[in-house]
Amino acid sequence: MATQVSDEEIISSLKTVTDPELGVNIIDLGLVYRVDIDDNNDIQLFMTLTSPGCPAGPEIKNDVKEALTSLDGVSNVNIQFVFNPPWTPAMMTDEAKDELGLDYDDDYE
Repeated sequence: MATQVSDEEIISSLKTVTDPELGVNIIDLGLVYRVDIDDNNDIQLFMTLTSPGCPAGPEIKNDVKEALTSLDGVSNVNIQFVFNPPWTPAMMTDEAKDELGLDYDDDYE
């Protein structure tokens, strides 16, 4: 049986996936809502996009699947896009806001 994949490995792997329009990784953008891993290292990922009609959605989904299946022992990845709650810039890390030149004091809600 394969060793259980750690949360750190998953987050590190997902940080290699960037939104092609913004050039910032999906973790720092706050696009990943939840990750479930079962005993077989099958991953169920719940994430969103910056907008429901985001043209980069299929590319991001493919990149996420590639990043996660590259982890040792992971063979099945199911990605589900959810839009509730809707994404807002307030979900970004301070590093992402810096990268995009956003002011921390702005109210993004």
